[in-house]
Amino acid sequence: MKALLIIAHGSRRKQSNEEVVAIAERLKQHCSEQYKIIHAGFLELADTLIPEGIKKCVDDGATSIIVLPYFLNSGRHVIEDIPQIVNETKPYYPDIEIKIAAHLGASTLIMDLLVSSANAIK
Repeated sequence: MKALLIIAHGSRRKQSNEEVVAIAERLKQHCSEQYKIIHAGFLELADTLIPEGIKKCVDDGATSIIVLPYFLNSGRHVIEDIPQIVNETKPYYPDIEIKIAAHLGASTLIMDLLVSSANAIK
């Protein structure tokens, strides 16, 4: 069963973390055919760090997990920290395929999103 784990930075501001969890919940409605399991996780400063998010996916029955960095730029967290944490966690789940998707800012759809967001101003 395929799982999607959205990874954000994490914030001391509780509402910011709750927004990411809400996005994961909305995604469950939007892409449940592709991903039966969807969770949010964080790099730091919040509950459900990356290893815990992976564990939640596995506990829910995931046989493969796509880790999606919810970041706009390819900074140190995207290039080094997230891959390191995922690679350190993989040995605990040798039968689970865990892959890291490109961060959001790398998507070819980002241009359409930026224009749509700018055009949404009333």
